Amino acid sequence: MSEALTREVLDAAHCWEPIDRVPGQPELTDFRRRLRLHQARWREAHGHPIGSQPMVPQPGKPTRLVGSRLDLAYAQETGATLLTPAALDAAKARMAITEREQSLSAQRLWADLLSSTALSFNLFGDLAADLALADRAVHAWWPDAPGTVSAVRFAHSPGRLDPAFIGNLCAFDVAIELDLGDGTLGFIGVATPYHDVNRPQPPKPQRLARYVEVTERSGTHRAGTLDAVNGTRLIHIWLDHMLVHSMLQHPSGRWRWGNYAVIHPAGNTDFVEACATYRGLLADASTFSSTTLESCLDGGGLPDPVSSGFRSRYLPG
Repeated sequence: MSEALTREVLDAAHCWEPIDRVPGQPELTDFRRRLRLHQARWREAHGHPIGSQPMVPQPGKPTRLVGSRLDLAYAQETGATLLTPAALDAAKARMAITEREQSLSAQRLWADLLSSTALSFNLFGDLAADLALADRAVHAWWPDAPGTVSAVRFAHSPGRLDPAFIGNLCAFDVAIELDLGDGTLGFIGVATPYHDVNRPQPPKPQRLARYVEVTERSGTHRAGTLDAVNGTRLIHIWLDHMLVHSMLQHPSGRWRWGNYAVIHPAGNTDFVEACATYRGLLADASTFSSTTLESCLDGGGLPDPVSSGFRSRYLPG
């Protein structure tokens, strides 16, 4: 039987965070609290010092301990949130470059154990270091993917604010390039939400026309989709999916095949439901996929030590 998540239990682990509550969704609230507590206990079990809010305490300002965070200076020095040397190398390599208009929080990457960015390095870091391994994993997880894996990138966009794409700041947690053998590329843009939930957000009016243009040209959606996604909790899934389609529509002809893939924990009912609802809006779902972290681990592709370490870190129970 699952441990009862009382206020007392969470307070004792410095894990009572009002932001974990999702109004009207007690199951999802419970899941988010369990993830936070699991990360705090993982930190404790490995002897890592606790972090705080804010991550960098300011003299004379209020500071509180947060069990699901690492002490920032310690985290930056040790890279303790990364599970393997390859994951750590991938994170260091990505932080050493700056993509145009990127918004990538170094503090959250290194110190927030709930960070989906850190999760993406832990899931794909060993694949980025070994493209043959990456190719086997990608074709195990996406059997219909053509070509061979030629690159694995992190926190990547083909062009933030570039109107030749969708002109906004969307980026993929992981971007997998596939060599199709004829000078063109395939592409899998991956989102790796973990503790996250989908929040409604209206698009900027000056960009909406471009979003609609890409959507209509893609031919993937049923009638009435715009009302179902625009400004709703599905907006980020829609825009990331349309970023893939803007690549397929790019005048360079560089990309010939594409897929937007969401990988989430099975217990994150918000993403389970959002992905199912979004899929129902598609007349052609060949460029959209979703699966669970558990399915990826069960489906092979990762070396056993990487898979078991990842499962222990991220999946309670």
